[in-house]
Amino acid sequence: MLLVERINAFVKLGDFLRQFSSENIEKIENIEHNELFFEGFKHQITLAKEHNGWFTAENIKYALKSWSNALRLNNLEFWLKPYTFKNTPQKTVAIIMAGNIPLVGFHDFLSVLISGHSVLVKQSSNDKHLLPYLSKYLEYVEPKFKGNIEFTEGKIENFDAVIATGSDNTARYFEHYFKGKKSIIRNNRNSIGVLNGKETEADFKNLSEDIFRYYGLGCRNVSKLYVPKGYKFDTFFKGIYHWHTIINKAKYANNYDYNKAVYLMSEFDMLENGFFMIKEDDSFSSPIATLFYEFYEDPLALKEILETKKHKIQCIVAKGFSEREIGFGETQKPQLWDYADDVNTIEFLLSV
Repeated sequence: MLLVERINAFVKLGDFLRQFSSENIEKIENIEHNELFFEGFKHQITLAKEHNGWFTAENIKYALKSWSNALRLNNLEFWLKPYTFKNTPQKTVAIIMAGNIPLVGFHDFLSVLISGHSVLVKQSSNDKHLLPYLSKYLEYVEPKFKGNIEFTEGKIENFDAVIATGSDNTARYFEHYFKGKKSIIRNNRNSIGVLNGKETEADFKNLSEDIFRYYGLGCRNVSKLYVPKGYKFDTFFKGIYHWHTIINKAKYANNYDYNKAVYLMSEFDMLENGFFMIKEDDSFSSPIATLFYEFYEDPLALKEILETKKHKIQCIVAKGFSEREIGFGETQKPQLWDYADDVNTIEFLLSV
């Protein structure tokens, strides 16, 4: 299959997804095979919501909108322009996916197929409805994909390379189990924010998207802030307040109540506003409904500290702190060329 054929198939998939990315799902004319797939995908969205309480309609549609925007012709061509795929022998690449947010493994899936390989997917039980259905759509718009996409719930076998995502514990297991294969093994990472004390309420309104989207379950969600010594959080709490209705979501509220009770019983110092808590802590990974923070005095010293911990950091949100930084409100809008863990998936796949 030619690269242009693979690209065109994913462009058509993006057009299909665009119908499901707004608040009201609406059919768009001239979408290929809509008569076969439109109602069925609506049903898959319903199943995903029922199966996983964290997958609300809002968060699923947010993920679908992100991918519909990413799968535009100009984005795909810009992403792939630096690479040559002509002499890449077709191999089978296994993907072991996480299930923390909707379609979290889609970039790996896209990368394998766009590189001309076959894909063998083992999904998380938390996110098992959306991708298989979208794969069927891909096979209809580009029949040459048939036979190159396989899903399994059992032991993965007969593959040439693997991309596996999991916790720190499962990553160690993956490294041992797949030691004879070319691999990308991903473990726990978190995103952080570095404040300079000059941020506005509008900045924090943007930052709240990085904190609360997907309930904070993604590796690109900000779970910790570094703040100047003596920092006061008044403006921060004002900026994030428009997310206060999140407490109406039962699973979130249960976590908020539980974690608050633990902190109070343990007599930990923390600040809270009725739907969110912040706690001074040197860890990166904070519980749901909680944000950790740590004071710093010297930005240069902080840079050195973060450099030693970069293997645990996915994104740094800041304004004028680092060359690697991402703007407030941008962590959940990665481009196709923004690779998880800074590992270039396409270069890896071309080397398989």
